[in-house]
Amino acid sequence: MAKKVIDMRSRPAFLHDFYGKTRGTPEFEVVKWLNGRVGSKNPEHFTASRDLEAFVKEIKDTRISASVVVGRDTPAIKHSNDEIHDLVRRHKELVGVGSIDPHRWGVRAAVQEVERAVGTLGLRAINVEPGFGSPPRPADDPTLFPIYDACEQLGVPVTIMSGPTAPSLDMVRPAAVGHVAKAFPKLSIVCYHGFYPFVNEIIGVALRWENVYIVPDMYIFAPGSRLYVEAANGAMRRQILFGSSYPFRPMAQSINDYRTLGFDEDVIDDVMYGNAKRVLGLSV
Repeated sequence: MAKKVIDMRSRPAFLHDFYGKTRGTPEFEVVKWLNGRVGSKNPEHFTASRDLEAFVKEIKDTRISASVVVGRDTPAIKHSNDEIHDLVRRHKELVGVGSIDPHRWGVRAAVQEVERAVGTLGLRAINVEPGFGSPPRPADDPTLFPIYDACEQLGVPVTIMSGPTAPSLDMVRPAAVGHVAKAFPKLSIVCYHGFYPFVNEIIGVALRWENVYIVPDMYIFAPGSRLYVEAANGAMRRQILFGSSYPFRPMAQSINDYRTLGFDEDVIDDVMYGNAKRVLGLSV
């Protein structure tokens, strides 16, 4: 079984009310609800990450080699790339991923910010969430292509967040990812939330395009997700990556639960550690 772990998707609760920062708010209750929907044994576990020190302590206690802290730039949630940089820079256990919304920034300014986030701040990838924009757009929207091109030129992955909480499922269809993978064959494309519920479709896209990587994270515990495991045990061993999606699922429980899902013994190390290390270019 895997001994080392890189968590490809993690955010401390104190970062935003959306992650359960403030007890008694509607957002806090939503975090609890979603934890329950994906099988968390303690739906209030996230209250432990009340500050940065507590968050890092939980990572260390869980023996995670690195946790990828993903920024967001959507109409509802905005973390500046400087904020993510400041959060991760003092802790070797934390890896920062920046975020950009080219529709808010304008394409030219967005590309410049991508270059600054990677070149100056040292963030290891750029996150986009077109399906959560205003208005929602698919991943192959032309205004995103300069972002993809910049990431390809800089040699860093782009991460695309999807999932069933999108305002419109029509805007998070995996076929759009295939169009991006074809247009940018040297770009590593990391698909958060495994583009659930379109499990068959995203696996078909990744089977065709080897530069597409799938992080099912908490949705690997949702109905119909067994195909992610089958894909890893077959031709896509190097394309499925572990993520806890903390605070929406506990770190330690998610690691233990992944190990019971049926990944082959010679595959689990790649899923839990090796694939993320290679895709992000980490030295952990």
